[in-house]
Amino acid sequence: MLSNHFENGMDMARLAWSRLPHSEDGELDGVGLLSTSSNRNGVESLDYEVIENYAYREEQAQRGKFFVGYNVAVKWFFALLIGIGTGLAAVFINISVENFAGWKFALTFNIIQKSYLAGFLMYILINLALVFSSVYIITHFAPAAAGSGIPEIKGYLNGIDIPGILLFRTLIGKIFGSIGSVGGGLALGKEGPLVHTGACIASLLGQGGSTKYHLSSRWLQFFKSDRDRRDLVTCGCAAGVAAAFRAPVGGVLFALEEVTSWWRSQLMWRVFFTSAVVAVVVRVAMGWCKSGNCGHFGGGGFIIWDISDGQEDYSFEELLPMAVIGIIGGLLGALFNQLTIYVTRWRRNYLHKKGNRVKIYEACLISVLTSVISFGLPLLRNCSPCPDSDPGSEIECPRAPGVDGNYVNFYCGKDKEYNDLATIFFNTQDDAIRNLFSAKTIHEFSAKSLLTFLVMFYTLAVVTFGTAVPAGQFVPGIMIGSTYGRLVGIFTVNHYKKLNIDEGTYALLGAASFLGGSMRMTVSLCVIMVEITNNLKLLPLIMLVLLISKAVGDVFNEGLYDEQTRLRGIPLLESRPKYVMRKMTAREACGNQKVLSLPRVVKVADAVSILRSNKHNGFPVVDHTRDGEPLVIGLMLRSHLLVLLQSKIGFQHSPLPSHSRSGSGAIRHNFSEFAKPVSSKGISIDDIYLSSEDLEMYIDLAPFLNPSPYVVPEDMSLTKVYNLFRQLGLRHIFVVPRASRVIGVITRKDLLIEEESEDSATMELQSTSRSAT
Repeated sequence: MLSNHFENGMDMARLAWSRLPHSEDGELDGVGLLSTSSNRNGVESLDYEVIENYAYREEQAQRGKFFVGYNVAVKWFFALLIGIGTGLAAVFINISVENFAGWKFALTFNIIQKSYLAGFLMYILINLALVFSSVYIITHFAPAAAGSGIPEIKGYLNGIDIPGILLFRTLIGKIFGSIGSVGGGLALGKEGPLVHTGACIASLLGQGGSTKYHLSSRWLQFFKSDRDRRDLVTCGCAAGVAAAFRAPVGGVLFALEEVTSWWRSQLMWRVFFTSAVVAVVVRVAMGWCKSGNCGHFGGGGFIIWDISDGQEDYSFEELLPMAVIGIIGGLLGALFNQLTIYVTRWRRNYLHKKGNRVKIYEACLISVLTSVISFGLPLLRNCSPCPDSDPGSEIECPRAPGVDGNYVNFYCGKDKEYNDLATIFFNTQDDAIRNLFSAKTIHEFSAKSLLTFLVMFYTLAVVTFGTAVPAGQFVPGIMIGSTYGRLVGIFTVNHYKKLNIDEGTYALLGAASFLGGSMRMTVSLCVIMVEITNNLKLLPLIMLVLLISKAVGDVFNEGLYDEQTRLRGIPLLESRPKYVMRKMTAREACGNQKVLSLPRVVKVADAVSILRSNKHNGFPVVDHTRDGEPLVIGLMLRSHLLVLLQSKIGFQHSPLPSHSRSGSGAIRHNFSEFAKPVSSKGISIDDIYLSSEDLEMYIDLAPFLNPSPYVVPEDMSLTKVYNLFRQLGLRHIFVVPRASRVIGVITRKDLLIEEESEDSATMELQSTSRSAT
């Protein structure tokens, strides 16, 4: 039978990547990992392909050019809303974090004027309360909000629908969980969660809000296909990066380089517009806050470390230590990825299986440990005398307790002394990075203090990553890299004895190298670092260290997000097929499993039996010619068939096909009825009630199936099938015997169709293509 050569697309992909767990039947646990146990609420593929059935074609035929223009205008309007919403969310998170941190440090510094022990206990309790609030929200309200969320969003944009990652409660958990975890001083950042936040805002706007919490509007319920939602989520991801780093161009490139699998020129314009809107919203908010309306939030908060007054030029001799920074970044980044893999596996297999209470205990224990280290280690460090200040310099030494800036006076016996370890340890992460990046502060930090901070913070970052709180790795990576970058800068200054070498410049290169060695991003990361430092002169150096660190890191393992995606069991279709696929054909990938097909006119009882017997999401529909030969007429999606069974509108008594080509069902069904609700599993066969009379009825599937599914010959190489499957964003692909007859050949000239008239240039191109073909 011809139908035996068909196979479900996801089954083919799962057979090809045996190293991935069978996560199609997995479920989300408390920290966002997918379990491999069989469960009907597992992940599924998204229908990014347009199902051009007769109902769809009839609906499109009734729409004119006005509707096309209206559709484009609505997409731009949604891009505007996504930018505004993500920008406001970022402003709220940053103001909250800065105020909690400001109150915490101000209160602690006031208490330690009387007793360091009392201030130490108060510091621990405040951090513990903030972290407890974060982990409690995640474990009891929004488990899908744990982690950065970037691997899950990357899987969604690759075509995998993971339950719960775009819900309203996930958005709330992400926002308030990030405030608690970052404000509580954990070794993690809020920038990764902001990407997930932007994606949630985009998805909720696309579906018109949240119906569960009665926060929906019919005016916004415009986009109902997975393809349109994918574009909105892409805009949300770019908006999240733009809001986190105040880097709109970097946000566009991050979405293009790291998270998306399909890209179009029209989408790039909307993504760019969304990022620009975010930049405007953030800029307006910062201007409003500088007047003192936001409490402790002032010039800081949003990440921007202006080092435009840093090193003006560099010599050829400095390229060697800069290359060393790139090598160190690749090694430490690869080690960080490998250590997080081991720690995450241990948590998944042993610790987090014991329930939410253990997750809360773990996060609280790490919070106490982080507070003890950040408060206690500076106490063990001897203070250093303040350097002679240059005339006209804005840098003061020492800074008063609780005041942001360099040269912090902490547990110092004399007035003109500062504690260099407290300057980076007992501080918010943004202010610590600003101090490490600062120019014209030569010898502010000793090599011993920097090495101590590097070892301790690196360890804390590894241990903290994977706890049941929203966690990003951008800012911890910047802190780690800037620390060893500044160390290399100290050695370079001492070796070359040149006054124009600035240690802050080497700290910036170190931050870029560690992020490149860990996350393996190049173009987007390079632009982000330039935008947040406002120094275009360092662009060639940043490119150099990024290329070196990525090359070194690729020798050992893959990027952080790729490794975490694999650990979560997300069956991601990567950009390149595996080498073994070159030796396989499409027929071999299908295996020997029997394909379940449907006749054009199917009995309701038979359709119900087929749906109950398997979990396939697509079925080939086979009709027979007059000679009795099987003929494939299209693909029927499971979700569409369930809609037909639930509505019962297309039921008929006759087992014969409808006389009309489109059938009467196409007129009585709106194509929007077949759209699956976002962030849900849609209709289940168990939810449909059918009487005994209904089971004896028939359904003509011709008006509702996809009459033009993608088809490949059975001897096509699996590499070619893989590229076709991924680049087109398919969910199913048919494998058929090699066709015996060709009815035509389409070349470039056949696709150069003008709507009204053809100009001379087009005619010349077409005539040339005709002669070439």
